[in-house]
Amino acid sequence: MRMRSFFRKSWERSNKLSLMFMRMIVANNIKSTIPQIKSVREYLKFVGERFRSTDESLVGTLMSELTTMKFDGSHNMQNHIIKMTNIATRLSTLGMKVDDTVLVQFIMNTLPLVYGPFQINYNTIKNKWDVSELSSMLTQEESRLKEQGGHSINLMGQGVGK
Repeated sequence: MRMRSFFRKSWERSNKLSLMFMRMIVANNIKSTIPQIKSVREYLKFVGERFRSTDESLVGTLMSELTTMKFDGSHNMQNHIIKMTNIATRLSTLGMKVDDTVLVQFIMNTLPLVYGPFQINYNTIKNKWDVSELSSMLTQEESRLKEQGGHSINLMGQGVGK
């Protein structure tokens, strides 16, 4: 009987310390949404169920960002590809694996019209590149386009009789 009492007290102490530690590391804005639960098992179950829908909405947000992103030249090509790769990695950690060939296609779809000849060239080659090779080739193309100078002319006209 004494042994059982000893183990129960040890278990209760361990449970209490574990709960204190978990509550200590949870962000303050999340703490307020979690009720006072007495068991570590129940606490973990509640948190898991509560934030499962958060993960699902985050997957949707990240997929939307990945598929609609455009390269606007506000940063260099390398940073653009790193940003897209990071989104794909975050999706993988949430259970949605983005295949390398799909990621390459997403990256190609973000390119502006000035990269049109590059895209045509890529589509005609038989051996497709992985993200690393694409990054290298796009960085070279970005340098070439900068050296070439992106001069453009805007033509504006007025309607006749207006």
